[in-house]
Amino acid sequence: MIPAEFDYVAPASLDDALKALAEGGEDAKVLAGGHSLIPLMKLRMAAPSLLVDLRQLDELKAISADDGTVRLGALVTHHQVATGGFGLVSLAASTIADQQVRNMGTIGGTLAHGDPASDMPAVLLAYEGSVVVRGSGGEREIAAADLFEDFLTTTVGEEEILTEVRFPKLDGYGYGYEKFNRRQEDWAMVAVSALVKKGADGTAEDVRIGLTHMGSVPLRATAAEAALRGKPLTPENIAAAAEQAAEGTEPPADLNASVEYKQHLARVLTKRALTTASE
Repeated sequence: MIPAEFDYVAPASLDDALKALAEGGEDAKVLAGGHSLIPLMKLRMAAPSLLVDLRQLDELKAISADDGTVRLGALVTHHQVATGGFGLVSLAASTIADQQVRNMGTIGGTLAHGDPASDMPAVLLAYEGSVVVRGSGGEREIAAADLFEDFLTTTVGEEEILTEVRFPKLDGYGYGYEKFNRRQEDWAMVAVSALVKKGADGTAEDVRIGLTHMGSVPLRATAAEAALRGKPLTPENIAAAAEQAAEGTEPPADLNASVEYKQHLARVLTKRALTTASE
């Protein structure tokens, strides 16, 4: 498929990029890695009149970790995240598509795109992380819980650019990531990210579970979290908590799986991810 006709600019500074985005109006789109937007354009599901390419903005490629917080520039690639030693975030990034996509796709791009089937949104939600966006009115920070509004819709404004991703290191937490798809490089039918902090007495001090592709936005499995938090991390307690993983979810039925099957997957994958995280 061939995209509809569009204009293209690659500004040399963030201010110039913001200016181009504002002048382009509501039909202008930001291009970070392009591995989410370009396929939609080829299918004519998106037809921006202007692409504002951020590839020259080296300031958005920085990586730092201090004061207990990891900060990733929006243009940090999935490969850099996967090999960066960031625990669950790196583990999830290593499962994204194939190596070619991971070399080009960016963490800022995938979060701004807001696809509930992509890996990073639910992981950021589980970490209770945030993103930083900049626009003509200045800079603001958006918590992960407030970032995703609906399918492919986020609270990043039309004239704002996502510049940074932040998440706590969460030292002392175990983690697990389980992803089910038909082929290795496909989107997840369902994926589960789990973070568990085990106390000295073997109980779960904290439990965080992120669900991928279980609704129009990434979700937390709050019922399962509450069922395990404060209890001994025994196989029986983990299994009982995992049975509640699909509570309140409305996953989309598609050619791959029914709603009921995806809810079954959520329970099975949550048990596996929690077991790994608790070990």
